[in-house]
Amino acid sequence: MLSAQSREIVTATLPVVREHVVAIATRFYGRMLGENPELLNVFNRGNQASGEQRKALAGSVVAYAAHLVGQGQEIPLDAVISRIAHKHVSLGITPEQYTIVGRYLMGAVKEVLGEAVTPEVAAAWDEVYWLFAVKLIAIETRMYQDLHADPGRIYAPWVVTGRVEEAEDAVSLLLAPESGPVPHHLAGQYVTVALEMADGVRQGRQYTVSRAAGHEALRITVRRVRGTDGTPDGEVSTLLTTTTKVGDQVWVTPPVGDIALAEGAGPVVLASAGIGVTPMMAMLEHLAERSPDRPVAFVHADRSPARHALAQEAQRLGGRLESFTSTLFYEQDAPEGARAGLVDPDAVPAYPDADFYLCGPLPFMRDVRTSLLRRGVDTGRIRFEVFGSDLWTSGADRLPVPEQAAS
Repeated sequence: MLSAQSREIVTATLPVVREHVVAIATRFYGRMLGENPELLNVFNRGNQASGEQRKALAGSVVAYAAHLVGQGQEIPLDAVISRIAHKHVSLGITPEQYTIVGRYLMGAVKEVLGEAVTPEVAAAWDEVYWLFAVKLIAIETRMYQDLHADPGRIYAPWVVTGRVEEAEDAVSLLLAPESGPVPHHLAGQYVTVALEMADGVRQGRQYTVSRAAGHEALRITVRRVRGTDGTPDGEVSTLLTTTTKVGDQVWVTPPVGDIALAEGAGPVVLASAGIGVTPMMAMLEHLAERSPDRPVAFVHADRSPARHALAQEAQRLGGRLESFTSTLFYEQDAPEGARAGLVDPDAVPAYPDADFYLCGPLPFMRDVRTSLLRRGVDTGRIRFEVFGSDLWTSGADRLPVPEQAAS
């Protein structure tokens, strides 16, 4: 809990910090990464170039501070912290790195706000940061223990044992550890896959395991990220989809992720767009093998059939279920039986007793979730996976984080 003195100071200074927080984060990242180049192995350079990482830090710092002083209560704090902790564990973030981040972050606050940052103001915001950090460190420590993993050595060498061209710009890779068994995962969880770039910097990205547990290799299905409006192409996705071949070594972390298929007997609704289909495939296979009597509605939107990864597999798995409906939307070249154009959010069934899973671009998930809520679905039944750096920010153009995480 924030001390009374700090609470008063944070309440008073929150507006000015919110106004300048992107500039603070920009200064913070530039100084920290410039003086600690080893941290380049942790941070996503693509997000740095696009500014997404700065926006993420801005959102988390301001939103957490607001929550501590009684503002922003519509944001479910525990769910957000859980999601961030899973992301950190997937990257091997260590407690020592929180100290480095805190030092540079507070230095950036002082540089940007200047004389407005009195010793009392600095102490209050330092308290905010460490309340946040300690909470995350405690959760992450327990997760590392459960995974029997050393955060300083979270990556292990794996080998590519298979490669399948799934669709335009989309490839499935089968991955197996060089030693030891394939770790168990829950349907919907992800791993971080890291490659060494040409300049020697290791870059890792999160990819959902796109099939259920019980195989001799994990499968990830990767879509190549092509840069737009001056942003660079995805470094890791480009290598994985264009040059990675069977026999190559990659570095992989244990499966994590707090959005996973919940056990139960009621209906399941899976709504995805683009490469967001990947967690749905793991869930479909799990349901086909373990709970084929659960009714499943599958709704997917894609640019065209040529871009739709794992389309035939989804229908094959659906055929193993006792009750399965499939609704497909294509912006281009929609075949007979599919719908043309963008997804109609109201086409996603709003069964009151169903569990709903969403994955895709933020506007897609926002629109589907809004439609479900308008039609009476309880918000706690809607789970969704967000990839990228924006795990906190909420607003008119953002999707709020889930009020209840799947387990």
